[in-house]
Amino acid sequence: MQGMEGEMLKGHLDMIVLAALAAGPAHGYAVIEQIRLRSGGAFELPEGTIYPALHRLEQGGLLTSRWVTAQSRRRRRVYALTRRGERALGERRAVWEQFSDAIGGLLGGTRPCKKPA
Repeated sequence: MQGMEGEMLKGHLDMIVLAALAAGPAHGYAVIEQIRLRSGGAFELPEGTIYPALHRLEQGGLLTSRWVTAQSRRRRRVYALTRRGERALGERRAVWEQFSDAIGGLLGGTRPCKKPA
């Protein structure tokens, strides 16, 4: 996350992580991949950004996690939304849609007016 885009993303990181997990439980790296794929490659978030967010959301009761042993015998922590997490995502989605509509309305009305000839 760099520059202005990074600052914009930071405020919405929790919503982005919750949205990535709405598709189903996933381990940290899969969350990163889900965010990258579903944003069309626009959001390439590093592990150092995602893992602290996952821990914070779990401490806040919005996620739960458990250790799972993969076929490769590698243990991974898998995260899933809690009921509270699903509710929080729904609320944030509603707020974001209102905000997005309002910004769209503002930007749609900023084209320069053509003066009549």
